[in-house]
Amino acid sequence: MTDEQTILVVDDERDIADLYTTWLEMDHEVRTAYGGEDALDRVDADVDIVFLDRQMPDYSGDEVLERIRSRGLDCRVVMVTAVDPDFDIVEMGFDDYLTKPVMHEDLDDAVETMRERDGYDDTLQEYFALTSKKATLEAEKTPSELQRSEEYQQMVERVDKLQNEADTAVSSFDDDFDSLFQEFPGGE
Repeated sequence: MTDEQTILVVDDERDIADLYTTWLEMDHEVRTAYGGEDALDRVDADVDIVFLDRQMPDYSGDEVLERIRSRGLDCRVVMVTAVDPDFDIVEMGFDDYLTKPVMHEDLDDAVETMRERDGYDDTLQEYFALTSKKATLEAEKTPSELQRSEEYQQMVERVDKLQNEADTAVSSFDDDFDSLFQEFPGGE
């Protein structure tokens, strides 16, 4: 897998979209869209990562995200927004959530994280997307708000279930990995 990704930056604030594009195009192919309709015209199967503003006038980031997913495009989507997250994010199909202001390093870190996740199976991708949502909500909401939210509680249960599945898969991988090396001279 190469380090270069095809990235779509979507923000109706041209200065922000252009700044993100400038930062990212040093290492990646970048497309820029200045609104939701423009984003839907520019996103296709070649796009690896979408940095998507949530609050836009023509189509909201939420609507653009739904349409990307309904097209079956297999790209990672990072919401980049000044909108404080609420419990509605639990059901949204994004992979990560960045709250503005976003710095160059934040974008680079998100690209690296999304690139690494591309190699994961569906269970691990869902797990990491949900843990990102969980961390986002825990940073924004009070413990009592979290406790009262049915969506949050169901998400925590799903995270725990996925973590158990991942732990089981990793432990069986570790067993296979250990036995593989025991078969070779110089192994354990």
